[in-house]
Amino acid sequence: MATANLNSKMGMADPFAGVDFGQLEHSLRRPRTLMDFLLNGLVTAMTLSALVPLFSVIWMLAWRGGKRLSVGVFTQLPPSAMEPGGGFGNAILGTLVMVGFAVAFTVPVGIMTAIYLAQNRHSKLAEVVRFAAKVLTGFPSILAGVFAYGAIVLTTGGYSALAGAVALSILMLPTIVLTSEDAIRMVPSKMKEAAIGMGATPTQTVWMVLLPTAIPGILTGVMLAVARAAGETAPLLFTALFSNYWLWSHGHAQLMRPTASLAVLIYNFAGVPFENQVELAWAAALVLVLLVLAANLIGRSLSGRQVQQS
Repeated sequence: MATANLNSKMGMADPFAGVDFGQLEHSLRRPRTLMDFLLNGLVTAMTLSALVPLFSVIWMLAWRGGKRLSVGVFTQLPPSAMEPGGGFGNAILGTLVMVGFAVAFTVPVGIMTAIYLAQNRHSKLAEVVRFAAKVLTGFPSILAGVFAYGAIVLTTGGYSALAGAVALSILMLPTIVLTSEDAIRMVPSKMKEAAIGMGATPTQTVWMVLLPTAIPGILTGVMLAVARAAGETAPLLFTALFSNYWLWSHGHAQLMRPTASLAVLIYNFAGVPFENQVELAWAAALVLVLLVLAANLIGRSLSGRQVQQS
């Protein structure tokens, strides 16, 4: 009304003169409004139903595994069949070591590959590499374990943390390559053009402009790959197996010996008839889920930071 009075005073035609504002009111009696309300309710109900399994698993892990958590389970070795107490400190250490070595193996190769794909996106070699990376994203994890078993375990003559790291790196590589390529391609072209205009070489442009700007997205891919690798069991059964001893012994790491991991410990202890080991399996599952959840949250925060920067 105020706009109409102002327009009439200024001698201007009212642009809303022919609009019936009553038709814009929301009412469930109108078919379109009713359909919109019903569809919104359906989507909300389906979303909540999809969250039920997730929160059910988390609640069960917190209920069954939370009561077994203590300082001792993080500092002690796994117990034998009839032995009380114990923990899985060596499994946590083994998981961190193998995932750490897998990151060290994969990140340089993945980032270099992503740089090539982003800079030569239309070349035939880039298309072949990109297709292979997408195929590897659906690669069965057990096949990665079989490959590492034939390439590392049979060659070295034994199970080891190194073989487990190689198997995990195979599973991490496609995620890092594809997410890093997307992060590099999302860098505004004006930044690249400005660097070239100032006389920077292509190598300087990549190392001093593209990579620093794309770091949040690259780290997002790394954390997502770490989250996937930390929960893998099948590859480690073929490569690292399991151990009831600490990885660190006599002042140095025993990387070429069987190594414990949280995923394999859960696999071994979940099906035994001994209550103490079953409780440790629940506690280890809770710790593993928290580690994976932390990695995913870090990846999400880094991804959000990149979106804000772009």
